[in-house]
Amino acid sequence: MKQLEYSTLLDLDRLREVFFSIKNNSRHKDKIFAYEMFLTANLIGIKTILQERAYVHGKYNIFLIHRPKSRVIMSESMTDKIINHLVSRYCLFPLIEPKLIDMNVATREGKGSKAALFYVKKYLHHLKENHKHIYVLKCDIHKYFYSIDHEILLSKLSHLIMDEEVFRLVKTIIDSTNLDYVNQELANVIKRRKQYIYHSNINEREKIEHLARLAKIPFYEKGKGLPIGNMTSQILAIFYLNDLDHYIKEKLGVQCYIRYMDDLILIHYDSNYLKKCLHEIEKQVHDLRLSLNEKTQIYEVTNQGFPFLGYRFVLRKKRLHVLLLSNTKRRILRRLKKVADNQKYDFLHQNYFGYLLPADSRGFLYEMKKKRLR
Repeated sequence: MKQLEYSTLLDLDRLREVFFSIKNNSRHKDKIFAYEMFLTANLIGIKTILQERAYVHGKYNIFLIHRPKSRVIMSESMTDKIINHLVSRYCLFPLIEPKLIDMNVATREGKGSKAALFYVKKYLHHLKENHKHIYVLKCDIHKYFYSIDHEILLSKLSHLIMDEEVFRLVKTIIDSTNLDYVNQELANVIKRRKQYIYHSNINEREKIEHLARLAKIPFYEKGKGLPIGNMTSQILAIFYLNDLDHYIKEKLGVQCYIRYMDDLILIHYDSNYLKKCLHEIEKQVHDLRLSLNEKTQIYEVTNQGFPFLGYRFVLRKKRLHVLLLSNTKRRILRRLKKVADNQKYDFLHQNYFGYLLPADSRGFLYEMKKKRLR
């Protein structure tokens, strides 16, 4: 793979192309419009900053989202976002993509959750023909985005990125979570949310549940974590566990393996074999200064099934059932209930229809239709 030189990032046409790509995928049209009014001047400003090697990451706009669970989002300014996308598209992804295994499916064009579902079904259909019992080892990394170690990550990237200026730019983005204001602002956001909960009209049980969710939100440690919400974080997160992917496939010899970001799925007919795999995976994860969380366990597919990407996969009488999790159903109905505009409702309904298609969801589709008629 030919390395992209730093000087090629200074091309105005390339910067313009990145901006319009962001514009086409953005929901915040007012911010885009304001930036576009002075687009040429803004892009020349970015070029000048990069040309003078003077880029310093701006402050994040930190806020919380609460569905399906409470988590932090770190929103960038348009200038930071353009530089982030520029580095991701033209520097990181062309170098990282060839190193990834096919079964690492998150954030990659032509893959995603559809590819994950395809592999799960393929593996289960293959194994159920010859084996009475099938087991799944499901591993989940504890606070993955907050725990990615900068030293290890930069060491891995140093073997890929030969241009020193490109490497410095990537390092600036990675180290942006080390700035003191990040945890201070996060503490303020959580404090404001707590005050809102205390003074709201919800019942005491719901207040306790909301406060418990807030208590689980971690802060960033020095030298650890990637900002949640930007493109480089997505690419670097799928790359950080790449050596583990190759270890599982090539050293452990696991044929039925899928990874979706920090969710690892190993499928086999021997539960003892999966226990041995778990032991080896724990050692590899520890070497990356990570740990597995309490969700990590071995499931029997032919009995209880296992959850993955909002579905539950169960084998009954050698027939595979793909069921929607209750939380997934509630999240979809809650989202549709909030939409008043008919055109937007139809758009969301169509999108969810594609998500529901792989599942045994005829009854739920009827329920969605009843909600629409009301």
